[in-house]
Amino acid sequence: MNSAYDVIIRPIVSERSFDLMEQGKYTFEVAKSAPKEEIASAVEKLFGVHVVKVNTLNVSGKKKRVRYQTPGTTRSWKKAVVTLAAGETIEIFGNQQAAE
Repeated sequence: MNSAYDVIIRPIVSERSFDLMEQGKYTFEVAKSAPKEEIASAVEKLFGVHVVKVNTLNVSGKKKRVRYQTPGTTRSWKKAVVTLAAGETIEIFGNQQAAE
């Protein structure tokens, strides 16, 4: 089993992820090899909350033109949407939410 810091790479910052936070769902980039159970235990350990559900999806890389029109792709990664128990929150972006 990997460390919790190896499983959770970073939180995803987007308009959709901020809208999901109101429903108690938080979005993270996670290690590609991490199963749902390991993601749930890592979030519980790092943030001290109870995880109800974990949804994962693999985001494939997009084709981009790179230097002198040669083809290339962006990296592919794994996304996890973690649903918390009712009434619990993670204060990742506490300052931004208070300012709005």
